[in-house]
Amino acid sequence: MENILVIGIAGGSGSGKTTLLKNIIQSFGPAITVLSHDNYYKRHDEMTYEERCKLNYDEPAALETDLMVRQLEQLRRGQEILCPVYDFTVHNRSDETVLIKPERVIIVEGILIFENKELRDLMDIKIFVDADADVRICRRIKRDVNKRGRSLESVITQYQETVKPMHEKYVEPSKKYADIVVPEGGKNLVALAMIQGYISRYLEGMN
Repeated sequence: MENILVIGIAGGSGSGKTTLLKNIIQSFGPAITVLSHDNYYKRHDEMTYEERCKLNYDEPAALETDLMVRQLEQLRRGQEILCPVYDFTVHNRSDETVLIKPERVIIVEGILIFENKELRDLMDIKIFVDADADVRICRRIKRDVNKRGRSLESVITQYQETVKPMHEKYVEPSKKYADIVVPEGGKNLVALAMIQGYISRYLEGMN
């Protein structure tokens, strides 16, 4: 399939990527396919839950990005994929997969998607969502405690030991590859309107 627009949305954990993505999906709905880097965390059946809890999930080695690259290439060719599913409550990949069909716009999202050149080169537009560190940690606590069944202590420990140092080592430096930097994510209505306008013009040009 030709003329598929691939948009990458990156940024630190809790930066507002999900809010921005939801607002875009609300505007264009069925024209959007979403591919999340989180679903490509590696499987660790050989480890106990306690051992998996201690892994560093904020470095590139934690993700099977080569699989994501292959599957994004398939989507760009107009082929369906069976996307892996990651279960955050048990820190492991699920046995389930999800059938994903290519639409006219594919959005790739994740904290480390700009770190990998092979993945980065498949994107037509790269958007980095930026937010202050104190805002990001507050959002992460609310998300992980309320939606992922984590304890407050475990979230704070993980942030101090891996999230913050890995953000500084990998995520923040990858911002230089962005075409657009959006402060405050989906709450930035000016940036959102610009992105929506670009996608609208692209879709209109295909009709």
